[in-house]
Amino acid sequence: MRVLLPLFAFVAFASSAHAAPRTVTISIVGTSDLHGHIAALPWLAGYLENLRKARERGAVVLLDAGDMFQGTLESNLAEGAPVVRAYNALGYSAAAIGNHEFDFGPAGPAPSAVSPDDDPRGALKARAAEAHFPFLVSNVVDAKTGKPVAWPNVKPSTIINAAGIKVGLVGAVTAATPRSALPANVAGLTFLPLAKSITKEARSLRARGAKVVIAVVHEGGACTDFAAPDELDSCDARSEIFAIARELPKGAVDAIVAGHTHQAVAQRVAAVPIIQAYSNGRAFGRVDLTVERKSGKVVASHLEAPHDICQAGAAESCHAGDYEGGPVHASEEVIQLNAPAFAAAEQKGNEFLNVEVLRPLPHNRKQETALGNLLADLMRAARPSDVAMINGGGMRAALPAGKLTYGRLYETFPFDNAFASLHVTAGEFRRLLARSLSRAGSLVSLSGLRVRATCGIAGLEVALTRPDGSPVRDEEVLALITTDFMATGGDGFFAGASVVYEIGPPIRDALAEALQKRGGVLDASDRSLFDPARPRFALPGEVPIHCGP
Repeated sequence: MRVLLPLFAFVAFASSAHAAPRTVTISIVGTSDLHGHIAALPWLAGYLENLRKARERGAVVLLDAGDMFQGTLESNLAEGAPVVRAYNALGYSAAAIGNHEFDFGPAGPAPSAVSPDDDPRGALKARAAEAHFPFLVSNVVDAKTGKPVAWPNVKPSTIINAAGIKVGLVGAVTAATPRSALPANVAGLTFLPLAKSITKEARSLRARGAKVVIAVVHEGGACTDFAAPDELDSCDARSEIFAIARELPKGAVDAIVAGHTHQAVAQRVAAVPIIQAYSNGRAFGRVDLTVERKSGKVVASHLEAPHDICQAGAAESCHAGDYEGGPVHASEEVIQLNAPAFAAAEQKGNEFLNVEVLRPLPHNRKQETALGNLLADLMRAARPSDVAMINGGGMRAALPAGKLTYGRLYETFPFDNAFASLHVTAGEFRRLLARSLSRAGSLVSLSGLRVRATCGIAGLEVALTRPDGSPVRDEEVLALITTDFMATGGDGFFAGASVVYEIGPPIRDALAEALQKRGGVLDASDRSLFDPARPRFALPGEVPIHCGP
Protein backbone atom coordinates (compact mmCIF):
# COMPACT_ATOMS: atom_id res chain seq x y z
CA MET A 1 0.00 0.00 0.00
CA ARG A 2 1.45 3.38 -1.02
CA VAL A 3 1.13 6.24 1.45
CA LEU A 4 0.57 9.69 -0.04
CA LEU A 5 2.08 12.58 1.87
CA PRO A 6 0.50 16.03 1.91
CA LEU A 7 2.02 18.58 -0.41
CA PHE A 8 3.33 20.68 2.51
CA ALA A 9 5.42 17.70 3.69
CA PHE A 10 7.27 17.60 0.35
CA VAL A 11 7.84 21.37 0.55
CA ALA A 12 9.16 21.07 4.10
CA PHE A 13 11.46 18.21 3.11
CA ALA A 14 12.83 20.13 0.11
CA SER A 15 13.37 23.29 2.16
CA SER A 16 15.31 21.45 4.87
CA ALA A 17 17.46 19.76 2.26
CA HIS A 18 18.55 23.15 0.91
CA ALA A 19 18.55 25.07 4.20
CA ALA A 20 21.60 27.14 5.07
CA PRO A 21 24.07 25.43 7.39
CA ARG A 22 23.67 26.11 11.10
CA THR A 23 27.11 27.76 11.24
CA VAL A 24 29.17 29.97 8.97
CA THR A 25 32.96 30.38 8.74
CA ILE A 26 34.39 33.89 8.74
CA SER A 27 38.10 34.04 7.90
CA ILE A 28 39.87 37.02 9.47
CA VAL A 29 43.04 37.88 7.49
CA GLY A 30 45.41 40.29 9.18
CA THR A 31 48.39 42.30 7.96
CA SER A 32 50.44 44.98 9.69
CA ASP A 33 53.53 47.16 9.41
CA LEU A 34 53.63 47.12 5.63
CA HIS A 35 55.81 50.25 5.76
CA GLY A 36 55.26 50.96 2.09
CA HIS A 37 56.44 47.58 0.75
CA ILE A 38 53.80 47.45 -1.96
CA ALA A 39 55.69 44.92 -4.10
CA ALA A 40 54.15 42.12 -2.03
CA LEU A 41 50.55 43.27 -2.50
CA PRO A 42 49.82 41.75 -5.95
CA TRP A 43 50.71 38.37 -4.46
CA LEU A 44 48.60 38.95 -1.36
CA ALA A 45 45.72 39.66 -3.74
CA GLY A 46 46.25 36.20 -5.27
CA TYR A 47 45.98 34.52 -1.86
CA LEU A 48 42.83 36.45 -1.10
CA GLU A 49 41.25 35.45 -4.41
CA ASN A 50 41.77 31.77 -3.60
CA LEU A 51 40.50 32.15 -0.03
CA ARG A 52 37.40 34.06 -1.10
CA LYS A 53 36.52 31.28 -3.55
CA ALA A 54 36.88 28.77 -0.70
CA ARG A 55 34.62 30.95 1.49
CA GLU A 56 31.85 31.30 -1.08
CA ARG A 57 29.24 30.51 1.60
CA GLY A 58 31.17 32.27 4.33
CA ALA A 59 33.19 35.47 4.36
CA VAL A 60 36.72 36.89 4.36
CA VAL A 61 37.40 39.99 6.45
CA LEU A 62 40.69 41.70 5.55
CA LEU A 63 42.19 44.00 8.21
CA ASP A 64 45.43 45.92 8.72
CA ALA A 65 46.90 46.81 12.12
CA GLY A 66 48.70 49.99 11.07
CA ASP A 67 52.02 51.51 9.98
CA MET A 68 51.00 51.21 6.36
CA PHE A 69 52.95 53.98 4.63
CA GLN A 70 56.38 54.98 5.96
CA GLY A 71 59.40 53.05 4.73
CA THR A 72 59.98 52.85 0.95
CA LEU A 73 60.62 55.38 -1.78
CA GLU A 74 57.68 54.13 -3.85
CA SER A 75 55.33 54.89 -0.96
CA ASN A 76 56.97 57.94 0.58
CA LEU A 77 57.31 59.94 -2.64
CA ALA A 78 53.49 60.11 -2.68
CA GLU A 79 53.00 60.13 1.12
CA GLY A 80 51.45 56.65 1.15
CA ALA A 81 48.93 57.09 -1.69
CA PRO A 82 50.13 53.93 -3.54
CA VAL A 83 49.36 51.84 -0.45
CA VAL A 84 45.80 53.13 -0.25
CA ARG A 85 45.25 52.49 -3.98
CA ALA A 86 46.37 48.89 -3.58
CA TYR A 87 44.42 48.35 -0.34
CA ASN A 88 41.27 49.61 -2.06
CA ALA A 89 41.76 47.04 -4.81
CA LEU A 90 42.44 44.25 -2.28
CA GLY A 91 39.17 44.97 -0.48
CA TYR A 92 40.27 45.84 3.02
CA SER A 93 37.43 46.23 5.51
CA ALA A 94 39.34 48.53 7.88
CA ALA A 95 42.81 49.56 9.03
CA ALA A 96 44.06 50.74 12.39
CA ILE A 97 46.11 53.91 12.54
CA GLY A 98 49.75 53.25 13.49
CA ASN A 99 52.25 55.62 15.07
CA HIS A 100 54.08 56.06 11.74
CA GLU A 101 50.87 57.20 10.06
CA PHE A 102 51.66 60.60 11.62
CA ASP A 103 55.12 60.83 10.02
CA PHE A 104 54.26 62.82 6.89
CA GLY A 105 52.69 65.73 8.79
CA PRO A 106 50.98 68.28 6.51
CA ALA A 107 50.16 67.31 2.94
CA GLY A 108 53.15 68.30 0.83
CA PRO A 109 56.92 68.35 1.32
CA ALA A 110 57.10 69.86 4.82
CA PRO A 111 57.28 67.06 7.45
CA SER A 112 55.73 69.28 10.13
CA ALA A 113 53.63 72.42 10.26
CA VAL A 114 55.55 75.60 9.39
CA SER A 115 52.66 78.06 9.46
CA PRO A 116 49.41 78.40 11.43
CA ASP A 117 47.47 77.30 8.35
CA ASP A 118 49.31 73.97 8.09
CA ASP A 119 47.43 70.91 9.33
CA PRO A 120 49.93 68.66 11.18
CA ARG A 121 47.78 65.64 10.24
CA GLY A 122 47.07 66.77 6.66
CA ALA A 123 48.74 63.85 4.88
CA LEU A 124 47.10 61.27 7.14
CA LYS A 125 43.67 62.84 6.57
CA ALA A 126 44.26 62.88 2.81
CA ARG A 127 45.03 59.16 2.78
CA ALA A 128 42.01 58.37 4.94
CA ALA A 129 39.75 60.34 2.61
CA GLU A 130 41.04 58.33 -0.38
CA ALA A 131 40.42 54.97 1.27
CA HIS A 132 37.33 52.88 0.50
CA PHE A 133 37.56 51.51 4.05
CA PRO A 134 37.66 53.35 7.39
CA PHE A 135 40.76 54.14 9.42
CA LEU A 136 40.02 53.08 12.99
CA VAL A 137 41.34 54.47 16.28
CA SER A 138 39.35 54.45 19.53
CA ASN A 139 42.01 55.69 21.95
CA VAL A 140 42.94 59.03 20.36
CA VAL A 141 40.90 62.04 21.43
CA ASP A 142 41.10 65.78 21.00
CA ALA A 143 42.98 67.13 24.02
CA LYS A 144 40.64 70.12 24.33
CA THR A 145 37.27 68.42 23.96
CA GLY A 146 38.10 64.89 25.13
CA LYS A 147 36.06 63.59 22.20
CA PRO A 148 37.22 61.17 19.48
CA VAL A 149 39.05 62.86 16.63
CA ALA A 150 36.68 64.06 13.90
CA TRP A 151 38.68 63.46 10.74
CA PRO A 152 37.28 62.34 7.35
CA ASN A 153 36.76 58.57 7.25
CA VAL A 154 38.45 58.13 10.65
CA LYS A 155 36.33 56.68 13.45
CA PRO A 156 36.68 54.62 16.64
CA SER A 157 34.81 51.63 15.18
CA THR A 158 32.57 50.40 12.42
CA ILE A 159 30.14 47.55 11.68
CA ILE A 160 30.25 45.44 8.53
CA ASN A 161 28.14 42.56 7.24
CA ALA A 162 30.01 39.29 6.80
CA ALA A 163 27.91 36.42 5.43
CA GLY A 164 24.83 37.82 7.15
CA ILE A 165 26.62 38.35 10.49
CA LYS A 166 27.10 41.86 11.87
CA VAL A 167 30.81 42.16 12.66
CA GLY A 168 32.06 45.09 14.71
CA LEU A 169 35.59 46.38 14.17
CA VAL A 170 37.37 48.58 16.72
CA GLY A 171 40.83 50.13 16.26
CA ALA A 172 43.55 51.40 18.60
CA VAL A 173 47.13 52.67 18.37
CA THR A 174 50.04 52.15 20.74
CA ALA A 175 50.05 54.51 23.71
CA ALA A 176 53.75 55.10 22.98
CA THR A 177 52.87 57.17 19.87
CA PRO A 178 53.65 60.54 21.50
CA ARG A 179 57.20 59.29 22.15
CA SER A 180 57.76 57.60 18.79
CA ALA A 181 56.04 60.01 16.38
CA LEU A 182 57.16 63.52 15.54
CA PRO A 183 55.82 65.43 18.59
CA ALA A 184 54.66 68.40 16.50
CA ASN A 185 52.44 66.08 14.43
CA VAL A 186 50.60 64.64 17.46
CA ALA A 187 50.31 67.91 19.40
CA GLY A 188 46.79 68.51 20.69
CA LEU A 189 45.97 64.80 20.86
CA THR A 190 45.57 62.59 23.93
CA PHE A 191 46.36 58.88 23.68
CA LEU A 192 44.21 56.91 26.10
CA PRO A 193 44.89 53.44 27.60
CA LEU A 194 44.16 50.82 24.97
CA ALA A 195 42.25 48.17 26.92
CA LYS A 196 39.78 50.64 28.41
CA SER A 197 39.17 52.31 25.05
CA ILE A 198 38.68 48.98 23.25
CA THR A 199 36.32 47.76 26.00
CA LYS A 200 34.19 50.89 25.83
CA GLU A 201 33.92 50.75 22.04
CA ALA A 202 33.26 46.98 22.00
CA ARG A 203 30.30 47.49 24.33
CA SER A 204 29.01 50.21 22.00
CA LEU A 205 29.34 47.88 19.02
CA ARG A 206 27.41 45.11 20.80
CA ALA A 207 24.70 47.62 21.72
CA ARG A 208 24.48 48.63 18.06
CA GLY A 209 23.86 45.03 17.01
CA ALA A 210 27.32 43.57 16.38
CA LYS A 211 27.39 39.84 17.10
CA VAL A 212 31.13 39.43 16.51
CA VAL A 213 33.74 42.03 17.54
CA ILE A 214 37.32 42.17 16.21
CA ALA A 215 39.94 44.53 17.64
CA VAL A 216 42.52 45.88 15.17
CA VAL A 217 45.37 47.12 17.33
CA HIS A 218 48.70 48.74 16.55
CA GLU A 219 50.37 47.03 19.48
CA GLY A 220 51.85 43.58 19.45
CA GLY A 221 53.79 40.66 20.79
CA ALA A 222 56.36 38.10 19.74
CA CYS A 223 56.18 34.30 19.49
CA THR A 224 58.25 31.75 17.57
CA ASP A 225 56.27 28.48 17.79
CA PHE A 226 52.76 28.33 16.37
CA ALA A 227 52.09 24.57 16.54
CA ALA A 228 50.08 24.82 19.77
CA PRO A 229 48.08 28.06 19.85
CA ASP A 230 47.19 27.77 23.54
CA GLU A 231 50.83 27.47 24.64
CA LEU A 232 52.82 30.66 25.26
CA ASP A 233 56.23 29.18 26.11
CA SER A 234 57.76 30.54 22.89
CA CYS A 235 56.33 34.02 23.42
CA ASP A 236 57.74 37.16 24.96
CA ALA A 237 56.00 37.36 28.34
CA ARG A 238 56.22 41.17 28.20
CA SER A 239 54.11 41.36 25.03
CA GLU A 240 51.86 44.41 25.32
CA ILE A 241 49.06 42.84 23.28
CA PHE A 242 48.93 39.94 25.75
CA ALA A 243 48.44 42.36 28.65
CA ILE A 244 45.66 44.07 26.71
CA ALA A 245 43.91 40.75 25.96
CA ARG A 246 44.03 39.81 29.66
CA GLU A 247 42.69 43.19 30.72
CA LEU A 248 39.68 43.04 28.41
CA PRO A 249 36.46 41.73 30.00
CA LYS A 250 35.60 38.17 29.02
CA GLY A 251 33.73 38.15 25.72
CA ALA A 252 34.47 41.79 24.90
CA VAL A 253 36.20 40.84 21.63
CA ASP A 254 36.29 37.63 19.64
CA ALA A 255 39.73 38.12 18.05
CA ILE A 256 42.59 40.60 17.80
CA VAL A 257 44.66 41.60 14.76
CA ALA A 258 47.93 42.99 16.15
CA GLY A 259 51.06 44.75 14.88
CA HIS A 260 53.77 47.27 15.79
CA THR A 261 56.51 44.91 17.04
CA HIS A 262 57.35 43.42 13.60
CA GLN A 263 57.10 39.94 15.13
CA ALA A 264 54.52 37.17 14.82
CA VAL A 265 51.70 35.78 16.95
CA ALA A 266 49.13 33.04 16.32
CA GLN A 267 48.13 32.32 19.91
CA ARG A 268 45.15 32.47 22.24
CA VAL A 269 45.56 34.68 25.28
CA ALA A 270 42.77 34.80 27.86
CA ALA A 271 40.74 32.76 25.32
CA VAL A 272 41.13 35.53 22.69
CA PRO A 273 42.80 34.44 19.42
CA ILE A 274 45.50 36.92 18.34
CA ILE A 275 47.14 37.08 14.91
CA GLN A 276 50.18 39.12 13.89
CA ALA A 277 52.39 38.51 10.85
CA TYR A 278 55.80 40.21 10.92
CA SER A 279 56.30 43.32 8.74
CA ASN A 280 57.25 44.77 5.34
CA GLY A 281 54.79 42.62 3.41
CA ARG A 282 56.43 39.36 4.42
CA ALA A 283 53.34 37.44 5.56
CA PHE A 284 49.69 37.50 6.58
CA GLY A 285 47.90 36.06 9.60
CA ARG A 286 44.62 34.19 9.62
CA VAL A 287 42.05 33.00 12.13
CA ASP A 288 38.84 31.23 11.08
CA LEU A 289 35.85 31.92 13.31
CA THR A 290 32.92 29.48 13.31
CA VAL A 291 29.77 31.46 14.01
CA GLU A 292 26.21 30.29 14.71
CA ARG A 293 23.96 31.94 12.17
CA LYS A 294 20.97 32.28 14.48
CA SER A 295 22.69 33.63 17.61
CA GLY A 296 25.81 35.17 16.05
CA LYS A 297 27.88 33.46 18.72
CA VAL A 298 31.46 32.38 17.96
CA VAL A 299 31.52 28.69 18.81
CA ALA A 300 35.06 27.86 17.61
CA SER A 301 38.23 29.46 16.32
CA HIS A 302 41.06 28.01 14.28
CA LEU A 303 44.41 29.80 14.24
CA GLU A 304 46.86 29.34 11.40
CA ALA A 305 50.57 30.06 11.59
CA PRO A 306 51.66 33.26 9.81
CA HIS A 307 51.82 32.48 6.10
CA ASP A 308 54.77 33.85 4.14
CA ILE A 309 53.51 35.53 0.98
CA CYS A 310 56.53 34.41 -1.02
CA GLN A 311 57.61 30.87 -0.21
CA ALA A 312 60.79 31.46 -2.20
CA GLY A 313 62.42 34.63 -3.47
CA ALA A 314 61.63 38.27 -2.87
CA ALA A 315 58.40 39.86 -4.07
CA GLU A 316 60.03 40.71 -7.41
CA SER A 317 60.83 37.02 -8.02
CA CYS A 318 58.13 35.46 -5.89
CA HIS A 319 57.11 31.82 -5.85
CA ALA A 320 53.88 31.73 -3.88
CA GLY A 321 52.95 28.09 -4.39
CA ASP A 322 49.42 26.81 -3.79
CA TYR A 323 46.83 28.04 -1.32
CA GLU A 324 43.32 26.78 -0.64
CA GLY A 325 43.53 24.16 -3.36
CA GLY A 326 44.95 26.18 -6.21
CA PRO A 327 48.01 28.06 -7.43
CA VAL A 328 48.45 31.65 -6.31
CA HIS A 329 48.74 34.23 -9.10
CA ALA A 330 49.74 37.86 -8.69
CA SER A 331 47.00 40.38 -9.43
CA GLU A 332 47.69 42.21 -12.67
CA GLU A 333 45.32 44.99 -11.55
CA VAL A 334 47.39 45.73 -8.44
CA ILE A 335 50.64 45.55 -10.43
CA GLN A 336 49.37 48.14 -12.90
CA LEU A 337 47.94 50.37 -10.15
CA ASN A 338 51.34 50.94 -8.62
CA ALA A 339 53.56 50.78 -11.69
CA PRO A 340 53.90 54.60 -11.74
CA ALA A 341 55.03 54.60 -8.10
CA PHE A 342 57.78 52.09 -8.85
CA ALA A 343 58.89 54.03 -11.93
CA ALA A 344 59.24 57.25 -9.90
CA ALA A 345 61.08 55.42 -7.11
CA GLU A 346 63.48 53.76 -9.57
CA GLN A 347 64.37 57.06 -11.20
CA LYS A 348 65.02 58.76 -7.86
CA GLY A 349 66.66 55.76 -6.23
CA ASN A 350 69.24 55.27 -9.02
CA GLU A 351 70.72 58.74 -8.63
CA PHE A 352 74.48 58.24 -8.01
CA LEU A 353 75.83 60.26 -5.08
CA ASN A 354 79.44 60.39 -6.32
CA VAL A 355 80.67 58.09 -3.52
CA GLU A 356 81.91 54.49 -3.51
CA VAL A 357 81.49 52.45 -0.30
CA LEU A 358 84.52 50.16 -0.06
CA ARG A 359 83.44 48.23 3.02
CA PRO A 360 79.91 48.33 4.46
CA LEU A 361 79.17 50.83 7.20
CA PRO A 362 77.24 48.77 9.77
CA HIS A 363 74.22 49.94 11.73
CA ASN A 364 73.94 49.37 15.49
CA ARG A 365 71.46 51.38 17.52
CA LYS A 366 73.20 50.50 20.80
CA GLN A 367 76.76 51.52 19.96
CA GLU A 368 78.73 54.28 18.29
CA THR A 369 79.24 53.51 14.61
CA ALA A 370 81.02 55.00 11.63
CA LEU A 371 77.61 55.27 9.98
CA GLY A 372 76.05 57.37 12.74
CA ASN A 373 79.13 59.60 12.92
CA LEU A 374 79.11 60.05 9.13
CA LEU A 375 75.50 61.22 9.08
CA ALA A 376 76.08 63.61 12.00
CA ASP A 377 79.18 64.99 10.25
CA LEU A 378 77.23 65.46 7.02
CA MET A 379 74.47 67.30 8.89
CA ARG A 380 77.04 69.67 10.42
CA ALA A 381 78.69 70.18 7.03
CA ALA A 382 75.34 70.96 5.42
CA ARG A 383 74.29 73.35 8.19
CA PRO A 384 77.40 74.71 9.99
CA SER A 385 76.97 74.63 13.77
CA ASP A 386 78.84 73.80 16.98
CA VAL A 387 77.14 70.43 17.34
CA ALA A 388 75.04 68.11 15.16
CA MET A 389 72.99 65.27 16.60
CA ILE A 390 70.85 62.49 15.16
CA ASN A 391 68.89 59.84 17.09
CA GLY A 392 69.73 56.18 16.74
CA GLY A 393 66.16 55.31 15.72
CA GLY A 394 66.43 57.64 12.73
CA MET A 395 68.81 55.20 11.05
CA ARG A 396 67.37 51.90 9.88
CA ALA A 397 69.98 50.02 7.82
CA ALA A 398 73.68 49.73 7.04
CA LEU A 399 75.27 51.34 4.00
CA PRO A 400 76.26 48.41 1.76
CA ALA A 401 79.44 48.19 -0.30
CA GLY A 402 79.31 49.53 -3.85
CA LYS A 403 78.20 52.71 -5.54
CA LEU A 404 76.20 54.83 -3.15
CA THR A 405 72.84 55.80 -4.64
CA TYR A 406 70.00 57.88 -3.29
CA GLY A 407 68.00 54.66 -2.88
CA ARG A 408 70.65 53.13 -0.64
CA LEU A 409 70.88 56.32 1.41
CA TYR A 410 67.10 56.26 1.70
CA GLU A 411 67.11 52.73 3.11
CA THR A 412 69.54 53.91 5.78
CA PHE A 413 67.69 57.15 6.60
CA PRO A 414 64.06 56.76 5.45
CA PHE A 415 62.35 59.39 7.57
CA ASP A 416 61.44 62.75 6.03
CA ASN A 417 62.79 64.79 8.94
CA ALA A 418 63.53 68.48 8.57
CA PHE A 419 66.48 70.40 10.00
CA ALA A 420 65.89 72.16 13.30
CA SER A 421 68.31 74.52 15.01
CA LEU A 422 68.42 75.76 18.58
CA HIS A 423 70.78 77.12 21.21
CA VAL A 424 71.40 75.28 24.46
CA THR A 425 73.92 75.67 27.25
CA ALA A 426 76.53 72.96 27.53
CA GLY A 427 75.34 72.23 31.07
CA GLU A 428 71.77 71.62 29.96
CA PHE A 429 72.93 69.52 27.00
CA ARG A 430 75.11 67.46 29.32
CA ARG A 431 72.12 66.76 31.57
CA LEU A 432 69.95 65.80 28.60
CA LEU A 433 72.63 63.40 27.38
CA ALA A 434 72.91 61.83 30.84
CA ARG A 435 69.17 61.25 30.91
CA SER A 436 69.18 59.78 27.40
CA LEU A 437 72.11 57.47 28.13
CA SER A 438 70.39 56.11 31.23
CA ARG A 439 66.91 55.70 29.72
CA ALA A 440 66.99 55.38 25.94
CA GLY A 441 67.18 52.14 24.03
CA SER A 442 69.40 53.63 21.33
CA LEU A 443 72.48 55.86 21.24
CA VAL A 444 72.48 59.27 19.60
CA SER A 445 75.24 60.20 17.17
CA LEU A 446 77.19 63.45 17.60
CA SER A 447 79.48 65.66 15.56
CA GLY A 448 81.50 68.44 17.19
CA LEU A 449 81.68 67.01 20.70
CA ARG A 450 83.01 64.01 22.59
CA VAL A 451 81.19 62.48 25.55
CA ARG A 452 82.61 60.62 28.55
CA ALA A 453 80.12 58.97 30.89
CA THR A 454 81.02 57.37 34.22
CA CYS A 455 79.10 55.99 37.15
CA GLY A 456 79.65 58.27 40.14
CA ILE A 457 78.20 58.75 43.59
CA ALA A 458 75.24 60.71 42.21
CA GLY A 459 74.63 58.27 39.38
CA LEU A 460 75.61 58.66 35.73
CA GLU A 461 77.96 61.61 35.26
CA VAL A 462 78.67 63.09 31.82
CA ALA A 463 81.60 65.27 30.74
CA LEU A 464 81.87 67.09 27.39
CA THR A 465 85.02 67.90 25.43
CA ARG A 466 85.74 69.17 21.96
CA PRO A 467 87.37 66.90 19.37
CA ASP A 468 90.79 68.35 20.31
CA GLY A 469 90.25 67.32 23.92
CA SER A 470 89.60 70.79 25.37
CA PRO A 471 86.81 70.89 27.98
CA VAL A 472 83.44 72.56 27.42
CA ARG A 473 82.24 74.80 30.26
CA ASP A 474 78.63 74.40 31.41
CA GLU A 475 77.85 78.08 30.81
CA GLU A 476 78.89 77.98 27.14
CA VAL A 477 76.04 78.29 24.67
CA LEU A 478 76.11 75.73 21.86
CA ALA A 479 74.55 76.23 18.43
CA LEU A 480 73.00 72.83 17.70
CA ILE A 481 71.55 71.35 14.52
CA THR A 482 69.33 68.27 14.80
CA THR A 483 66.12 66.75 13.45
CA ASP A 484 62.67 68.21 14.01
CA PHE A 485 61.80 64.95 15.79
CA MET A 486 64.42 65.51 18.49
CA ALA A 487 63.95 69.28 18.66
CA THR A 488 60.28 68.88 19.56
CA GLY A 489 60.83 66.43 22.40
CA GLY A 490 61.45 63.16 20.58
CA ASP A 491 63.41 60.67 22.70
CA GLY A 492 63.06 63.10 25.60
CA PHE A 493 65.20 65.90 24.19
CA PHE A 494 64.54 69.66 24.13
CA ALA A 495 60.81 69.73 24.95
CA GLY A 496 59.79 73.38 25.27
CA ALA A 497 62.97 74.77 23.68
CA SER A 498 62.89 77.69 21.25
CA VAL A 499 63.45 76.01 17.88
CA VAL A 500 63.87 77.26 14.31
CA TYR A 501 62.63 74.79 11.69
CA GLU A 502 63.84 74.76 8.13
CA ILE A 503 61.21 74.84 5.42
CA GLY A 504 62.14 72.78 2.40
CA PRO A 505 63.38 69.33 1.38
CA PRO A 506 64.09 66.75 4.10
CA ILE A 507 67.46 66.31 5.77
CA ARG A 508 68.15 63.27 3.59
CA ASP A 509 68.29 65.45 0.47
CA ALA A 510 70.81 67.77 2.12
CA LEU A 511 72.90 64.73 3.09
CA ALA A 512 72.78 63.52 -0.51
CA GLU A 513 74.01 66.92 -1.69
CA ALA A 514 76.80 66.90 0.91
CA LEU A 515 77.88 63.45 -0.27
CA GLN A 516 77.94 64.66 -3.87
CA LYS A 517 80.32 67.44 -2.87
CA ARG A 518 82.41 65.13 -0.68
CA GLY A 519 82.89 62.48 -3.36
CA GLY A 520 85.56 59.80 -3.09
CA VAL A 521 85.19 56.67 -1.01
CA LEU A 522 83.69 55.60 2.33
CA ASP A 523 85.19 52.86 4.45
CA ALA A 524 84.11 51.51 7.82
CA SER A 525 87.77 51.44 8.88
CA ASP A 526 88.19 55.20 8.33
CA ARG A 527 89.43 56.53 11.69
CA SER A 528 87.95 59.96 10.99
CA LEU A 529 84.53 58.32 11.14
CA PHE A 530 85.14 55.99 14.05
CA ASP A 531 88.35 55.51 16.02
CA PRO A 532 88.03 52.80 18.71
CA ALA A 533 91.05 54.33 20.49
CA ARG A 534 89.36 57.76 20.64
CA PRO A 535 85.61 57.22 20.44
CA ARG A 536 83.15 60.08 20.46
CA PHE A 537 81.30 58.25 23.24
CA ALA A 538 83.35 56.74 26.06
CA LEU A 539 80.74 54.76 27.97
CA PRO A 540 80.77 52.16 30.77
CA GLY A 541 78.43 49.91 28.76
CA GLU A 542 75.62 49.78 26.21
CA VAL A 543 72.61 52.04 26.56
CA PRO A 544 70.58 52.21 28.65
CA ILE A 545 73.33 52.56 31.26
CA HIS A 546 72.34 51.74 34.84
CA CYS A 547 74.62 52.83 37.65
CA GLY A 548 74.48 51.15 41.03
CA PRO A 549 72.69 47.95 42.07
